[in-house]
Amino acid sequence: MAPLKEQTIFRNAKLADGSLVDLTVTEGRFGAIVPAQKMADLAGIDLGIVDLAIVDLGGQLVVPAFVEGHIHLDTSFYGDAWRPHIPCTNGFDVRERVAFQTRNLAAAAPMAERAKNQLELCIGHGSLAMRSHVMVDGSVGLTHLETILTVREQYRDLIDIQLVAFPQSGILASPGTPELLEEALKLGCDLIGGLDPASFDRDVKGHLDVVFGLAQRHGAGVDIHLHDGGTSGLFQVEEIAARTRALGMQGNVAVSHAYGLGDIPTDALLKAGEMLAACGIAIMTNAPGNHAFPPVAALREAGVTVFSGSDNIRDSWWPYGDGDMLSRANMIGYRSGFYEDHELAAAFDMVTHAGAKALGLAGYGLAVGASADFVTLSAEHVPEAVVAVPKARTVYRRGRAVAKDGKMLTH
Repeated sequence: MAPLKEQTIFRNAKLADGSLVDLTVTEGRFGAIVPAQKMADLAGIDLGIVDLAIVDLGGQLVVPAFVEGHIHLDTSFYGDAWRPHIPCTNGFDVRERVAFQTRNLAAAAPMAERAKNQLELCIGHGSLAMRSHVMVDGSVGLTHLETILTVREQYRDLIDIQLVAFPQSGILASPGTPELLEEALKLGCDLIGGLDPASFDRDVKGHLDVVFGLAQRHGAGVDIHLHDGGTSGLFQVEEIAARTRALGMQGNVAVSHAYGLGDIPTDALLKAGEMLAACGIAIMTNAPGNHAFPPVAALREAGVTVFSGSDNIRDSWWPYGDGDMLSRANMIGYRSGFYEDHELAAAFDMVTHAGAKALGLAGYGLAVGASADFVTLSAEHVPEAVVAVPKARTVYRRGRAVAKDGKMLTH
């Protein structure tokens, strides 16, 4: 006898447009989304082939699961001993921060334990898709990646994780790194990363030759950390765009941080926005507290996909981070001067649909046929959710509750 199909009807779900609907989830996917009815009509359901459950959501706001677009699972100290922040000696300096990180990691709890702590923090708040950058360079070899690959496999039923081979110590400045990055792609990394081609490796062409060469050979995406500001940062964005266009990689390239887009004249920003949109390059920002960051509204208006992530959570770069992408949307809105409902909705889009687009996620969202990954919130609508950041929420993975009010229910 064939096993029963699992089916759940979620009644009285409030969508972003204020409508009340009933969501039918069959075998982990949305099978139907129809206007809510006062009386349950089960006449069309064959209980002989369906294992049926009914959940009344009571008018709670239902939104797609959040997308954590940029995080570092291997370097967080969340759940470990508190690490006091060490300031740079003369302003923000990537090389010095990397040195602090090396020192702190040497005394940290086992990486797998810290990565799991961070994963469960993010899942508990509603992130069910993630892109994590993992150190792969001459200083650590493939050791970080091997650990995180194991953790990813252990959590595969709870969260979808993309991994970026990230050369934290540079590519050309760290002997053996190009070969390690290639091996990382063979082992299971989804994307190839980079780090400040001009200021760290001091060779933009050489750095991008390796990054895009590996991406082209292995059919991988690209996500480059770019902290350099001003005209130097803009020049590197232009070089990345030229490579993207020449190799036909539109839609498969992201630039993370891109601080330089936040401190250039308006006319230069508008031209950069048009270029990025034409090349299909996504921009990731976490709206960092003491840096210029890409102007979200202007870039979105130009047609650029702008998404977000926590970036660092309680690590050697800063002590902040709560793993809550709704809180991140709040921060983006606050720092961007977003007050109107449509602006607050734009901040929310950055941690949901825009993030899904940047990561190339298939079957995302509240739509028939999509994976039933969603979050229920105690809010009247999306703008209120962004400003209030309600902690009362339930997280559903393929139609099954996996977390409630920030705490995991399973695993």
